[in-house]
Amino acid sequence: MRDAVDDFADHLARVRNRSAHTVRAYVTDVVSLLDHAVRMGCADLPELDLAVLRSWLAKQRTTGAARTTMARRAAAARTFSTWAHRTGRIAEDVAAPLASPRARRELPTVLRADQAAALMDAPGARPAGDHRPTNAGTPAEPDPAGDGPPDPVVSRDRLLLELLYGTGIRISEACGLDVSDVDQARRVVRVLGKGGRERSVPYGMPAQRALDGWLASGRPALLTPGSGRALLLGARGGRLNPTTARRIVAGWSGVAGVPRVTPHGLRHSAATHLLEGGADLRAVQELLGHSSLASTQIYTHVSVERLRAAYRQAHPRA
Repeated sequence: MRDAVDDFADHLARVRNRSAHTVRAYVTDVVSLLDHAVRMGCADLPELDLAVLRSWLAKQRTTGAARTTMARRAAAARTFSTWAHRTGRIAEDVAAPLASPRARRELPTVLRADQAAALMDAPGARPAGDHRPTNAGTPAEPDPAGDGPPDPVVSRDRLLLELLYGTGIRISEACGLDVSDVDQARRVVRVLGKGGRERSVPYGMPAQRALDGWLASGRPALLTPGSGRALLLGARGGRLNPTTARRIVAGWSGVAGVPRVTPHGLRHSAATHLLEGGADLRAVQELLGHSSLASTQIYTHVSVERLRAAYRQAHPRA
C-alpha cells in the first residue's frame, strides 16, 4: 500500500498540478484511511470497499472532526479511489457513491472601507500604547522634518498591506512575487495562483507609491546575496514568509485600532468593496483567481448582509 500512496502523491503533484499543501492533506487522509482499512482486516488495496470508507468517515465524525474537515477527507477518498481504479489497482471505483457532509459556507468578516483606509495609513505612525506589530520591526517614529531615512521594515509593511488590500491577492501569492512580476508601466502584478494558474492583477496609485518607496530605499537596505529576486524581504534579507506576513497584518491592525484582521480578511474586504462599488461579479472572479464563480458569489451575500444590517439600524419600519 505504501507504493500506492507514493504514486498517488506523485499523481496529484505532477498530473493534477495540486499545491504542496493539498498534496500533503490528501496523502495524510489516504494514509489514515488505509490504516483504518488494515485494522478492519483489509490485507491489500483490492479489498477496499464502501463499507470500510463509511466506517472510516464515521470514526472521524465521532472524534469531533469539523464538517469542512469531513468534506475534505471524503473528497480525498473519492479522488484516491478514482485514481486507484483507473490505474488498475482496484476493480471498481468503490468511493463513487460516497456521500459527504456539505461544508457550511460562513460569511467572511470584512473591514469597513474607513477601517481599511486606517489600516493602510498605519505603517509609519506612532503606535498607541503597547500595540506593536509582532516580528515586523518596531514601527517608525514620525519624522517631523520629513527628511529622515524611512524605516525599511515599515516601508515593506506598507507595501504588503497595499498589495493585499489593493489587489485582493492571497498571502502566498504576495510572498511569492518577484521584482520582475511587477509591471510598473501598466501597474499590474503577475501572480501565480492555485493550480499553477497565472493571472495579471491591477493595482492603484497608493500601492505604486508604496512600491516606489520600497524599491528606492527599503528593499536595498534589507538586500543580501541570498535575497534573489524576491520582491518582499524579511528582516534578514530572505523572502518574506506567509507566517511572518500574517503577524505583520495582525500587528498593524492593532496599531490602526481596527478589528484584528488576517491577510485573507483583507482579501475578503477587497472583494466586498469592489462589489459594493459596482464591479462586475465575473471581473472580481478574475481578479481573485477563483476557478469557479460559486466561490466569488459568497461576496454578494456579504454585501446583502451589510445592507440588511444598515436597514435594520436606520429604517423606522425595520
